[in-house]
Amino acid sequence: MARTRTALALAAVLFAGVAPAALAGAAAAAPAAPVVAAEVGTVVQEGGRLTVPAGGEGPVTLRLKATLPAGVTGPVNADIGLPVLNYPPGGPNPIRLASALRSTCAVDGGAFAPCSWDAPWVDGIDYPYSVRLRLPAARAATTLTYAVTIDTSSHQSWVGSLDAPVTLRDSAGAVVAQGEAGLDFVAGVLPDPESMGAIHARDTAGVLWRYEGMGRVDRPFKPRKKVGAGWNIYTAIVPLGGTTASGHGDLVARDKAGVLWYYKGTGNPDAPFAPRVRLGGGWNIYTALAVSPRGELVGRDKAGVLWFHAWNRESEPFAVDSRLREGAGWSIYTTLSRFGWGALARDTSGVLWKYDGTVGEPRRIYEPRVRVGAGWNAYSSITTMPDVIGDGEPDLVARDRTGKLWLYQSVFKNGVQVPSSTRTPVGLGWNIYDLIF
Repeated sequence: MARTRTALALAAVLFAGVAPAALAGAAAAAPAAPVVAAEVGTVVQEGGRLTVPAGGEGPVTLRLKATLPAGVTGPVNADIGLPVLNYPPGGPNPIRLASALRSTCAVDGGAFAPCSWDAPWVDGIDYPYSVRLRLPAARAATTLTYAVTIDTSSHQSWVGSLDAPVTLRDSAGAVVAQGEAGLDFVAGVLPDPESMGAIHARDTAGVLWRYEGMGRVDRPFKPRKKVGAGWNIYTAIVPLGGTTASGHGDLVARDKAGVLWYYKGTGNPDAPFAPRVRLGGGWNIYTALAVSPRGELVGRDKAGVLWFHAWNRESEPFAVDSRLREGAGWSIYTTLSRFGWGALARDTSGVLWKYDGTVGEPRRIYEPRVRVGAGWNAYSSITTMPDVIGDGEPDLVARDRTGKLWLYQSVFKNGVQVPSSTRTPVGLGWNIYDLIF
């Protein structure tokens, strides 16, 4: 089990584009059972079980009252564990679930402050629950009350109903109170902008437009918004991990002189990008640019060799002279884009291929390719993006040569995430754009 957890942790951390802090101890034996005080108090949930909508409804509040035995010394620490054991295959894992839960906490009627869910075994700690919330420390008292707001994205309804253990410990780490919180995760009605994706399209005049996902298959996008003019100075624009309807998500763009520029996402959907920052020159050596599952920038040179550049915010990001070679033969592809934990590539004969991302292979990005299907040369543009229909999985839109836009939802086939074999028409007139990303 520890080996499986280590693999999941590494995959999820690489997906987020950061290096794991410490995985060496994840396979170690479980620590001794926690010390339990001679007398243990109770934790009671006030108001009965709590329904947590997974969507855009906003946060709900969990209220707990703990009664402690006499003689407890502070500070008292408390945590809530989520006993989630069966994660969807190929989908969410503990780290991704923890990052999708947003909470604030208050003790004894005090002010609410942000508090974070985490997956503790990432640091080599064997804990009974794969995801937990640490509540603020409090002074010891006969009774303690906690209020916790919980909000989550639309793709977490799979969590279902849980009896979440709540544990309080004294200054020596001994358990002094225990109880459970009933949490029922259900599908929300309103789309969640934090989990909805967005795509951008540049018209022939160089104006950039933004289409935000709205969580519907028949109408996946809201009416377009104007981002700004002057974007025709770029020969390539690459989202670093995808852009969201909430205004998050970064871009890099290469100008005609081969200079790479960085646009940081602002979190404001009406002005989604901060002023650009110069990253460096020399990027005209590549005929195509994309981003890997782990956040590296991938470039194909004129000889068909694929190279990847690590994202290093501490020094020069994506430095041209610090690249690593992925492999040759990539000139057979006319498109290359990130899709989930991997990439999609269309070859010159119109066959679409899926490359899953590697796990634990720092010098290699992709696993061997898997054939998705033929006939994809009917499209003049293929664009992958985060979820726009509300199922929590990446989607793909393809523009045919008449300007009609088609939506492909993602499915899992033999454990590999690929676009579905069925498509849905979602728009007309998209030939006004010379670039969609």
